[in-house]
Amino acid sequence: MPVDKIDEYTMNEKKYISYLERYSQWIKSHKEKSNEELVEREAHAKEMQKYDKARLLSMTADDVYNLLSPLWAMGMWGNKHYKIDNLIETNTIELIRAQFANLLYGKDLLAKRWDEFRQKIKGIGPGIMSEVLNKAFPNECILWNSKTKTGFTILEVPNTPKYDSAMDGKMYAYLSECGKKMLAFAKNKGYNDLENLIALDYFIWQEVQKDIDEPETVDVVEVPKTKKEYGFVHNDIRDKIKDIGECLGFKATTEVTVANGARVDAVWEVSIGNMGRIIYVFEVQTSGSIDSLILNLMKAKNNKAVQGIVAVSDAEQIEKIMKEVESLDDIKKDIKYWDYTEVLEVHEALQKANESINKLGLVPVSL
Repeated sequence: MPVDKIDEYTMNEKKYISYLERYSQWIKSHKEKSNEELVEREAHAKEMQKYDKARLLSMTADDVYNLLSPLWAMGMWGNKHYKIDNLIETNTIELIRAQFANLLYGKDLLAKRWDEFRQKIKGIGPGIMSEVLNKAFPNECILWNSKTKTGFTILEVPNTPKYDSAMDGKMYAYLSECGKKMLAFAKNKGYNDLENLIALDYFIWQEVQKDIDEPETVDVVEVPKTKKEYGFVHNDIRDKIKDIGECLGFKATTEVTVANGARVDAVWEVSIGNMGRIIYVFEVQTSGSIDSLILNLMKAKNNKAVQGIVAVSDAEQIEKIMKEVESLDDIKKDIKYWDYTEVLEVHEALQKANESINKLGLVPVSL
């Protein structure tokens, strides 16, 4: 598969060697445990590798479930059927088939395929994308999640991204190249426990990131620099708002028309017996006209079921929106404000809580 080559790469070699030495000693003293866990990871990878291009292009809803449900990135969802059915309904199964086939087996470079997937598919972010790629191509593609980010930060890999929105295709290709060079470096120094990028992830999970008792995995959203980055920030925050709503028990959707002329970024909805619906509306502001955001929220209020309207942005933009709204009596008392950083913090907290609860096995996997 076409993968970008990026030459620029450095890290703290002294730190890396110290962790490799510790890991080598740990492996020797925990042979049964480490072998069992690495074998399990390799087995997951072999299952993923059964999905060739033809199989991906002919997936049924059950096939999509079988593809995604075993992923660690799906760990926050107890009812995985509900989550995956929602992904199919939001994106259509035809688009999911085409984009997964292109992401794994397209002719373009990985960076371009990654960006196309992120732009076209709602509700699937870097965690799921990178895990699928890592298991399909364990010698080429890295798995990226909060623990990997912590590990790369500790090892002082330059340009390690602080937030998902920075994870465009070029960044993912760069990080994968960094991972491959880490493997080569370890082998050159005589450490042969890291056979591929699946093993590198296990090394980071087992040895590196645990040095921080409470790793800070949520960072302030940095100011985007390009139109593409603005789009990624917007879509990431939009999708996380949807996730939060689903975790709280709402029917959550994105890109919804709630009133004439009012198509909003995210909606939480709940039905109360025979009394009808209650809707909460969210508009995410990363760029563009503040007036347009305000007008959209005002139009959304025309739907009597809408009980809450929320503007979501960074602190600076929120201050500007508040000033604009101050003279608008029809909306100033109704509009609520949610900072990007708080959205990320809530999402991270819910993810950890749900993953912990799901480990109890209270909800049958088949549900």
